[in-house]
Amino acid sequence: MGLTGGIGAGKSTVAARLAEHGAVLIDSDRLAREVVEPGTPGLAAVVKEFGDQVLADDGSLDRPALAAVAFADPDARNRLNGILHPLIGQRTTELIKAAPPEAIIVHDVPLLVENSMAPMYHLVVVVHADVQTRVERIMANRGMTEEDARARIAAQATDEERREVADVWLDNSGSEDEVLAAVDALWADRLVPYEANVRLRRPADPPPAHKPNPTVRYQMRRLVERLRFVAGDRAERVEPVMSESPEDPQPAVIDMRLTVRTPEDVDALMDPLAEAGFPRANDHHASADPGRPVRVWLKSAA
Repeated sequence: MGLTGGIGAGKSTVAARLAEHGAVLIDSDRLAREVVEPGTPGLAAVVKEFGDQVLADDGSLDRPALAAVAFADPDARNRLNGILHPLIGQRTTELIKAAPPEAIIVHDVPLLVENSMAPMYHLVVVVHADVQTRVERIMANRGMTEEDARARIAAQATDEERREVADVWLDNSGSEDEVLAAVDALWADRLVPYEANVRLRRPADPPPAHKPNPTVRYQMRRLVERLRFVAGDRAERVEPVMSESPEDPQPAVIDMRLTVRTPEDVDALMDPLAEAGFPRANDHHASADPGRPVRVWLKSAA
């Protein structure tokens, strides 16, 4: 799953609690520091690109000096990202492969929304707090002025942009005990059974009764992007199957239609869909996620 949230929202609190439960936590910020530690190929590549001026006296990376050079213009920033992103991706892959088969992997990515990474994940968990709470936390924990704190918040994704990709919205505007209780429930009720269902390639149990889904429009858009990512070039169309009943604007089960180009594409997507959390169930694919009932109707355009 992907974990994200704006500065001051309390994402680190949620990440730490998930790790306490046994999640394998992959912190992208930490990896970004690791790949440019002294003696690494990453640091050598950065110095080759930007010069010795980005080194501190002890041979480590002088981050303020690098920022002054690499963020001076978009081209320099792109060159830096071209060095760092493949190294971070390689290290992320190594950590995922080293995790036990039954592990719940949590990828902590501050800029998940800004970098359009949501379709990559089975679930996206967004940690949220109201702006004033975030400002107060930033000022207390990072020593920023109120003006600087608000500027940092304004430079990141908006709440609406985060809602667009959120499978789980954790409100951390209240006490720490409240958000920790929400994380505990998320772990026990959703993440643990979801992992088991994906690993065993079985659909989640159907909901016991019709429960309206007030976020269905967000979820439909999220599913379109997720299924399009999984199907890749094989997808011709991905679309929700809308109910024609005005009495059912918030269906308990979301129906999605994935149209691929050929019958061979239908067969080729059986395993990728199961690995992505949509195992086969009779004449359709069903979600392995106990928190979001979905039916995926896979058909060929040919």
